[in-house]
Amino acid sequence: MTKASDLFVAALEAEGVQYVFGIPGEENLDLLESMRTSTIKLVLTRHEQAAGFMAATYGRLTGKAGVCLSTLGPGATNLVTAAAYAQLGAMPMLMITGQKPIKTSKQGHFQIVDVVDTMRPLTKYTRQIVAADSIPARVREAFRRAEEERPGAVHLELPQDIAADPTQARLIPASFSRRPVAEDKAIERAAEAIANARHPLLMIGAGANRKTTSKTLDEFVAKLGIPYFTTQMGKGVLDEQGPLWLGNAALSDHDFVHRAIDSADCIVNIGHDVIEKPPFFMREGRRTVIHVNYASAEVDAVYFPQIEVVGDIAHSVWRLQEALQPQAHWDFAFFDRVRAALLEQLRDRADDDRFPLAPQRLVADVRAALSPRDVVCLDNGLYKLWFARNYRCREPNTLLLDNALATMGAGLPSAIAARIVCPDRKVVAVCGDGGFMMNSQELETAVRLGLDLVVLVLRDDAYGMIKWKQAHERYPSFGMDLGNPDFVAYARSYGARGHRPESSDAFLPLLRQALDTPGVDVIEVPIDYNDDDRILNEDIPRLASAVQ
Repeated sequence: MTKASDLFVAALEAEGVQYVFGIPGEENLDLLESMRTSTIKLVLTRHEQAAGFMAATYGRLTGKAGVCLSTLGPGATNLVTAAAYAQLGAMPMLMITGQKPIKTSKQGHFQIVDVVDTMRPLTKYTRQIVAADSIPARVREAFRRAEEERPGAVHLELPQDIAADPTQARLIPASFSRRPVAEDKAIERAAEAIANARHPLLMIGAGANRKTTSKTLDEFVAKLGIPYFTTQMGKGVLDEQGPLWLGNAALSDHDFVHRAIDSADCIVNIGHDVIEKPPFFMREGRRTVIHVNYASAEVDAVYFPQIEVVGDIAHSVWRLQEALQPQAHWDFAFFDRVRAALLEQLRDRADDDRFPLAPQRLVADVRAALSPRDVVCLDNGLYKLWFARNYRCREPNTLLLDNALATMGAGLPSAIAARIVCPDRKVVAVCGDGGFMMNSQELETAVRLGLDLVVLVLRDDAYGMIKWKQAHERYPSFGMDLGNPDFVAYARSYGARGHRPESSDAFLPLLRQALDTPGVDVIEVPIDYNDDDRILNEDIPRLASAVQ
């Protein structure tokens, strides 16, 4: 006989779980005791939402489901935003929540929330474990659902009395499984459309952000020489310093990359997920769009591909590469002119000496301080657009941004998880002052774990992105300005180091010093967004439209 909580933890170990992020409660005490004597490390956080963001980021970086833990009621409902973050962002994650005894309980409805039904629209799979003997099947199924394409969030509720029950159940090992591959006729039709096009173009999305896909795509581009651009969550799949890169679709229209899109007669869409904001708007009869993905397309008013290649993406790309040769009639001359104009514009304000910093200078300095393998984790704000456009990635998953749920508060927790997963790389969190304060308490977690981490807090004393949109709509400024603590003193109160540059030229040396010094560093960076509305909505569209 085995105690159910011991069996549950053994099932987690069998799935390769190394870390559980979260905050336990009294309903989890049996599980916690079983975990204490296991190989799994509990990463105790200060808020369940942050624990969920950490678990989701662990899943995003490893492809294995990250695991987070909470108690019942308020602890479980604090995971709701993280569940949506993982589900929309296709990050494999398992949430484990406690519950009062379900066979006999003397506390009535105290703290009782139907967590399983709460999680149902936000997960791929959610179950209450009602018998100890069902633990092996429930855990195995949860991990299978979380990790198979399209990855996402799953949830298991382990009631207090079930966790203490004895059981003779045995673990269920993972089955051998391979993803289905695309059908031959789909490959033939797609290859024919690409070969017959005059101006083919590749679009790389979040679904391509897998190691095998990146390697195969690199070989595809090297052989065929077809130019490419990325969505925000597809950044880094292909080298953005490469001679065929045409930019990032950080905006939905009127950027340089959209001039290339408008002139393309065949767009090969590799791994794009319509949960991301549209990187371009389809118009009937303008071009052939080929959907290459693990699953069929979700059609809407701005995305209705004519050809679908459904199956393992890396295998599909390899098959297309084998079926194609460079064509003499392919014409990329206009794409080359777009790229030249884009690169010239990307240099704009990269050395601007204004202070507070221009966001373009901030991005350029962060890029200069980091190696190609180092990781930047963004929270959500106006600066995200500048990092998406201007921060040129060399490797997959080195700029972690969220363009699916696009929640605030995830930047610091994601950076903590990234540092745990990638201990040999430097990790920088970039947060606005609004987003940082939503989970700033996790500074204590980073300090307690002894992590080497740099946190940039971009201070404009407002909810800057919404203020920008408000100004763009010609509304008067209202409801956006806020107060802030002294972030230098705030960091020091947690045992971290706090810094504040006094000029634009002081920022890069300060950042490099922080990166080279073990421990947690918080740098308060005054930021100036005042010109962003004009630059993003007037200057860039004007310059892009001038490319001939």
